[in-house]
Amino acid sequence: MKKIAMLSYHTCPLETLGGKDTGGMNVYVRELAHHLGKMGVHVDVFTRSQDEHVPQVLHQLCYGNRVVHMPAGPEVYLPKKQLTCYIPEFAEQILQFGQEKGLQYDLIHSHYWMSGVAAKQLKDSWQIPIVQMFHTLGKMKNRIAQSPAEMEGDYRLNGEQEVIDAADKIVIATPAEQSQLEYLYQAPEEKMEIIPPGVDTSKFYPIPADEAKEVIGISPKDRMLLFVGRIEPLKGVDVLMQAISKLHRNNEIDGCPHYLVIVGGNPEAEGCNMDVEMNRLMTLRSELDLKDLVVFLGKRDQDMLPYYYSAAEIVIMPSHYESFGMVALEAMACGTPVVASQVGGLAYLVQDGITGYVVPHNDPDSLSEKIRELVCNEDIRQQMGKQANAYAQDYDWHKITERTIALYEKTLQTAPV
Repeated sequence: MKKIAMLSYHTCPLETLGGKDTGGMNVYVRELAHHLGKMGVHVDVFTRSQDEHVPQVLHQLCYGNRVVHMPAGPEVYLPKKQLTCYIPEFAEQILQFGQEKGLQYDLIHSHYWMSGVAAKQLKDSWQIPIVQMFHTLGKMKNRIAQSPAEMEGDYRLNGEQEVIDAADKIVIATPAEQSQLEYLYQAPEEKMEIIPPGVDTSKFYPIPADEAKEVIGISPKDRMLLFVGRIEPLKGVDVLMQAISKLHRNNEIDGCPHYLVIVGGNPEAEGCNMDVEMNRLMTLRSELDLKDLVVFLGKRDQDMLPYYYSAAEIVIMPSHYESFGMVALEAMACGTPVVASQVGGLAYLVQDGITGYVVPHNDPDSLSEKIRELVCNEDIRQQMGKQANAYAQDYDWHKITERTIALYEKTLQTAPV
């Protein structure tokens, strides 16, 4: 393999997790680029600059692989809808960077639909193939949207279709995503290849609970339930809070009090600076009388997550939609069972009754029941944790990167460019 131009237009893979647009995709891009470098594949990850004070090129991916910040529009955070205006400028800046540095890339690997639109422009200039990964799909988000404000516009749906047509190969995380692309977008089966995200088992492994709790600053006697993710409606945090409320009302966890820790978002913001969803959830916490049981911690660095996962008795993912569910995989690698909604990738990733439980989405009663089962049965919890850790080994990044390189090679051999 030679050189890969990897595109992550709307979010930088080096950003702290839990922000507005930072989540599993950031981890995926950073870890894949790092492990590709470890296997001798050169990668430049191009992302839109959101801060003029950040150096244009950073070498934090190791092995000579770089993150390159390209100016495209104002160098500040912008909502995704506004970002569409600057995609052509982003692609032009990449072309100029490559020309100035004397670079020739062999393949483009683009992430999310906006990166795919930029990739199409680069493909026309460079005459090299595109491997695309969507991570989430607009038509799927529209299917679970609970208000008009959550609906994705035609600009995204049309953009996704344009990218499907332009891509030479599409990486999909699960068979569910393949079915969604075929049914909703009529994507050709021959373009798609299932390669799930991976987990770095050298970082995510079981840490003794007392040691993990000391690092994150809680008592060894504390019993913690954990949610990690972006604070947005599709993550279903309100459903989780309703489940906790039911357990509290019925005195089902009062004998061994647990509190729910929510990692993500910015609970310290005030007034108009507070995210709408965060404000809604904090109001709900008060209405449900959960101020002593639900703690909003805000964003945490990726390096701290293994301690949180290991300190928790259960990691809970009540999402309405997940294309894969990186948090579930990381938690399982740390030996922590997962209770998750039976949606998208989570339905494939979490083995019901073996590594955790899957429950119907938007069902606080079912969710509370499975949380109670694990909370009240230490033997089952520990057994599931061991099985979860063993299962996660199949997703080690080394194995996933080997499969990705094989796809790159196949694409270069067969792409009609």
